[in-house]
Amino acid sequence: MPGARLTPDERRLIAAGLTARLGYGEIARQLARPTSTVTREIARNGGPSGYRADNAQRATVRRSRRTRTAPPRVPEGSASAGDGRDPAAVEEYATQLADLLANLGMPRMVGRVLGCLYVTDCGSLTAAELVQRLGVSPASVSKAIGYLEGQQLVRRERDDTAHRERYVVDDDIWYRALLASARRNTLLAEFTRSGADLLGTATPAGARMAEASAFLEHMGADIVRAAQRRRRRQPGTVAPPGP
Repeated sequence: MPGARLTPDERRLIAAGLTARLGYGEIARQLARPTSTVTREIARNGGPSGYRADNAQRATVRRSRRTRTAPPRVPEGSASAGDGRDPAAVEEYATQLADLLANLGMPRMVGRVLGCLYVTDCGSLTAAELVQRLGVSPASVSKAIGYLEGQQLVRRERDDTAHRERYVVDDDIWYRALLASARRNTLLAEFTRSGADLLGTATPAGARMAEASAFLEHMGADIVRAAQRRRRRQPGTVAPPGP
């Protein structure tokens, strides 16, 4: 049962649980399902505010038909049947990851590119491979890569043997992304501090700005310290300096 697809009745129970403002864990316990199953189901079907049981069921049927009728694409650098993994299942997982990231606020194409890169063992693909795997235009891939580079989630690597660039996700991408987030907090803290000085901290608007500045500054510092502590605990790694 835990590995089977969700039934229409289970999807209706999920919708009812969301309406009742139950947590994902409580909904999962009522269904006798893993919490991760409920989390993925909700994330890929509109999120907690947009989840509809009938729509989720129809979407699942459509995805199932596509999986049966279309052979999975296995581009260079992705998992293959020879390593014991099901390429269709890996591709489906990458789609679920993109859906989750989209519901968390990341542009959908950006999430698709990141998910595609993240499930490859080598952690890198060329633009042509991404275009082939995702079935999108080179311009779409280029725009998504630019966004990911700005978030420090992806870097470019020159493949001189093939005279082309590869896009790489490193093992520490989330560490670097957290540091980038801390840097953004620092910039925003500095800007709100200047706003407090301009407005005057004795005024309500100035006091609001000063409070926001202090909060953002402390949060940025806390993120850096927490990330570096975790980084130092990993064998063979040296945390680069924070922002």
